[in-house]
Amino acid sequence: MRAHTGAAAQTARAEYTLPCTVTSAGRARRLTSSFLARPRSRIAPVGAEQVAAATLIASELVANAVRHGRTGCRLRLRVGAGHVTVEVRDDAPGRPRTRAGRAEDESGRGLAIVRILSERFDIVVPVTGGKTVRAVLAV
Repeated sequence: MRAHTGAAAQTARAEYTLPCTVTSAGRARRLTSSFLARPRSRIAPVGAEQVAAATLIASELVANAVRHGRTGCRLRLRVGAGHVTVEVRDDAPGRPRTRAGRAEDESGRGLAIVRILSERFDIVVPVTGGKTVRAVLAV
């Protein structure tokens, strides 16, 4: 884990490496809520609604990386400048796809939920492989 506070930019960042296990999504939830709930003197506090949304987003993205990418992943969190950013990077090839879910489906809605909760959502696939899925929420 790495945590940084940028005084000039007034941002706080953390990065966590998570293994390819079913417990990683739960760990992502705990790490995200703990990081966002920390008091910071130069950064406006993150509201309970945004903490809950960011925590769900982190959980969904990490679960997807583990389940579909079958790799460990890196969870990056950033808060500042009126936004919370949640990024999950994995080494698996391919872009995740949003599926049209049906009422009787028990899974497959994760990316759709992330898109709804996010102000901005994007997927970056570098030529070196892997991908980063990023969701930005307004604070």
